[in-house]
Amino acid sequence: MARAVRRVARGLLLLLATSLPGAPPALARDSLTIGLSQYPANFHPNIENMAAKAYIEGFALRPVTAYDAEWKLACLGCERLPSLENGDAVLEQTPDGKAGIRITWRLRKDWTWGDGTPVTAEDMRFAWEAGRAFETGFGPAEFYRSAYEFLSDDPHSFTLRFDKVTFDYASLGQFQPLPARIERPRWEAGRANYRTRSAYETETTNPALWNGPYRVGAVQPGAGVTLERNAHWSGQAPAFDRIQVRTVENTAALEAQLLAGQLDMVAGELGLPLEQAIALQRRTGDRFRFDFVPGLTYEHIDLMLDNPALADRRVRQALLLAADRAQIVARLYEGRQEVAAGGVHPRDVMYDPDTPKYPFDPARAAKLLDEAGWRTGTDGIRRNAAGEKLSLEFMTTAGNRAREQVQQILAGMWRAVGVEARIRNEPPRVFFSETVSKRRFTGLAMFAWVSSPENVPRSTFHSEEIPRAERNWSGQNYTGYSNAEVDRLIEQIPVTLDAAKRRPLWFELQRRIAEDLPVLPLWHRSDAYVGPRWLEGVTPTGHQNYSSLWVTEWRAP
Repeated sequence: MARAVRRVARGLLLLLATSLPGAPPALARDSLTIGLSQYPANFHPNIENMAAKAYIEGFALRPVTAYDAEWKLACLGCERLPSLENGDAVLEQTPDGKAGIRITWRLRKDWTWGDGTPVTAEDMRFAWEAGRAFETGFGPAEFYRSAYEFLSDDPHSFTLRFDKVTFDYASLGQFQPLPARIERPRWEAGRANYRTRSAYETETTNPALWNGPYRVGAVQPGAGVTLERNAHWSGQAPAFDRIQVRTVENTAALEAQLLAGQLDMVAGELGLPLEQAIALQRRTGDRFRFDFVPGLTYEHIDLMLDNPALADRRVRQALLLAADRAQIVARLYEGRQEVAAGGVHPRDVMYDPDTPKYPFDPARAAKLLDEAGWRTGTDGIRRNAAGEKLSLEFMTTAGNRAREQVQQILAGMWRAVGVEARIRNEPPRVFFSETVSKRRFTGLAMFAWVSSPENVPRSTFHSEEIPRAERNWSGQNYTGYSNAEVDRLIEQIPVTLDAAKRRPLWFELQRRIAEDLPVLPLWHRSDAYVGPRWLEGVTPTGHQNYSSLWVTEWRAP
């Protein structure tokens, strides 16, 4: 009888432990709910880069190769990394006599799509063919231009022949398999319209589209995605039967849902702004686990160089000189973010510490604006000889409290030197999929890039990567920047295999971009990961291969 009473008492204690607010779980959990501040503009893995899509698809898709938390290249969908030493990479000449390379990747034989169909070389072949047809709109386009031949005589291996030898030849980057039996018929029905006809858009919950530990089980447009276990996943089993990713574009509401227990965690890759997370930590003590991780996320402002005012380099330099970025970092982020000289992170081996910098200097900014022909009017706003105001539209992602604060502060700083900034924001899915990617902004667009270690910025700065309608808006050179010497450096850096010889090229590239300022560098972000104390194994990477790719290491003991 006493033993039975003790069992009942233990049961009541377990029930209380799982029902009291803020109490740690006493029973195993079968689901995890994650908050994210953006929703994907589309779900096709090879079309458009967007952080929200990359994070969500990290649970449901495996790339062939990816950089890990140590910033080392690793095999996810392959058996081993190709190298010249193991013979999977072979130097050769191209048919037209150039130095080229032939590289073979061997796919994991136990890798399957969510309907049990194996991932094969034919899925890689289709992705390559679609990418080579540039009207499809895949990016980055340079990869597909360089990979001029696809070979395979084995379902689990394929070879690409490249017309140049690059230092990162073993990495496949964003090139990843697509289920050819599903996607090829849609692509062949209309290549230019494929992005809207793809099964990733029209049948997002089809298990056969997903090959990771999870598959997309349900989609609520604009609101969230439910991920369910992939029954055909042969790797390490994930801890949760279900992961719900909820989109809450207003970061104040995102925090409120976390506090109310509607969310278990907020993704560091795209969640609470740093200063908001710092304030939350002060208020909540040890209720949550906080990790502040510096990484390769670079906050900046793209400038529309088609705008005659911004086409003048002196105006661009004046805008940066008039922005007291160090004060913003100190006031909003407690000094935890590093003011950026450019897109290359100080932790990167190719960072040049002597890159030209623009410390706060409003007097010099005013002088440059004078030299550019912009004179201060009676209302304090500068005008040119034709009487046109120096007034610029300033956009970012609506609902992101930190960015909206930064906008207000910068607008005030620029007004002090006679520049008017007109704030107009949009929801992230509209801002990225329409306004930015199709170059429809007219002045300034503030957002972040996330990259991989030693990432050559071809897509963002090479003149061939300016998005155009005839290329279905592929490319990410949204500013319209064009500089022949920068193009040359971007082309030369990847094919210089010796790191010591690559370094001066990197330094020159950083110097030229810093002088031209097609974008205004703000700071290198530290991301705030906020999660429950019971969740273990979440390892931030600090770069574009997000922590969700390693979800099988997450545990709730």
